[in-house]
Amino acid sequence: MKVVLQRSKAASVTVHGKVTGAIDKGYVLLVGITHEDTTEDVAYLAKKIANLRLWEDVEGKMNHSLLEHGGAILSVSQFTLYGDTRKGNRPSFTGAARPEVAQPLWEAFNDALRQLGLQVETGVFGAMMDVAFTNDGPVTILLESK
Repeated sequence: MKVVLQRSKAASVTVHGKVTGAIDKGYVLLVGITHEDTTEDVAYLAKKIANLRLWEDVEGKMNHSLLEHGGAILSVSQFTLYGDTRKGNRPSFTGAARPEVAQPLWEAFNDALRQLGLQVETGVFGAMMDVAFTNDGPVTILLESK
């Protein structure tokens, strides 16, 4: 499981002209799921993201988690994180889990974040989405469960 985390001042997802999820400050998560991922990967990354210290304290050091600082999460499924470009010029997405595997794990991941006390807004699994956000910092972190 891969997650690209971007600290954001504001973010939204629009599908067919309708906003499906929007947050003020918090994290935009682009979430990719591969064939070997399990609920253990989901739990590991949810806990890691909830507790990552990416928000500044009074001295300007990243010492506060999203739980401490306040904010929300915008979670977007992103199979293209498993695009393989080593051969040729057209990415292969065979590393991404099929929708029948990926969607339940993505939903479990969002639920795990909620159970940890975070507000989670989402895109729409499998849809073409317009994701808009203001990257704060910029702070961008790549997390992997393996």
